[in-house]
Amino acid sequence: MQTLQVDLGERSYPIFIGEQLIDRGELLSRHIRGKQVAVVTNDTVAPLYIERLLHSLAGFSITPVVLPDGEGFKNWQTLQSIFDALLTSRLDRSATIIALGGGVIGDMAGFAAACYQRGVDFIQIPTTLLSQVDSSVGGKTGINHPLGKNMIGAFYQPQAVLIDTTTLATLPARELSAGLAEVIKYGLICDGPFLGWLESNIGKLRALDQAALTEAISRSCAAKARVVGADEREAGIRATLNLGHTFGHAIETHQGYGAWLHGEAVSAGTVMALEMSCQLGWLSVEDRNRAVRLLSRAGLPVVPPANMCAEDFLQHMAVDKKVLNGRLRLVLLKRLGEAVVTDDFPSEVLEATLNVNYEALTQELRT
Repeated sequence: MQTLQVDLGERSYPIFIGEQLIDRGELLSRHIRGKQVAVVTNDTVAPLYIERLLHSLAGFSITPVVLPDGEGFKNWQTLQSIFDALLTSRLDRSATIIALGGGVIGDMAGFAAACYQRGVDFIQIPTTLLSQVDSSVGGKTGINHPLGKNMIGAFYQPQAVLIDTTTLATLPARELSAGLAEVIKYGLICDGPFLGWLESNIGKLRALDQAALTEAISRSCAAKARVVGADEREAGIRATLNLGHTFGHAIETHQGYGAWLHGEAVSAGTVMALEMSCQLGWLSVEDRNRAVRLLSRAGLPVVPPANMCAEDFLQHMAVDKKVLNGRLRLVLLKRLGEAVVTDDFPSEVLEATLNVNYEALTQELRT
């Protein structure tokens, strides 16, 4: 088992990474203050792992909360059902909420923990690659709104993150690829050597090689922990973690939540950010192509939806969380391994980026 630390003063917490960690009850119990625990999960994950977790939590009073699976349920109505369960079981302020599942479960359980009785403890047990390397670390919680993704939520840090790498064995290939989009992101924005490692090991990752997965998860979490420790509430450098997300969130909102997986939309959005960086003269065509080729090898889409025009993107991007004083800010690359958040770009370059024929641009780069 590897242990990393997110350094946030008195709110610091560990990230445990290893095999069969769901069965390690002592890792959980040391981060649970009271005797009441609510386990929030969904109807896909519950049959696979909830009994093992409940066995690890023997001695605690457990309230299971099983939600429907899917991004389309990340809303007020589902959040209300969590509160209904907590209140029905009379959980008090010493209770701990455990999120067992992917990013949707982690975001909603964390937001519920931030709100319930004005804040109770919670623990993340992410079971998808995307949630293990991204959404479970850093304290971003929230729900979607029909007009914008993740626009309602709170910064609220967990007590611990427990990453059991063996849960990825039950993950569909499409979901695994979606997680690789966020892994690749770290190489693009802040870790050039990691990008090279990924190019050499992408086949092993897709084949669920445990050693390769543990290395990728550890390096991704370490990168995010460093950024969150420096900028918890996204006042500066943390925004670079959103490479491809402004374009990607527009795709998710326009297509309907769940039609495209988050990582799939981020991948296509990253290609658009790469192209815009290239048009600004910051990124070479060779480096753009290198990054697009890696995303494609990961089994990810590198072309935005054919039914979206430039106006569709602009309409959704106008409500992005990075809009400041009416100006759209984007995460772009100065070079591979160095990202920047900027609103200093000509509008015609953005317009040109939105009107590129990505099917033609990426056709020969796809495997």
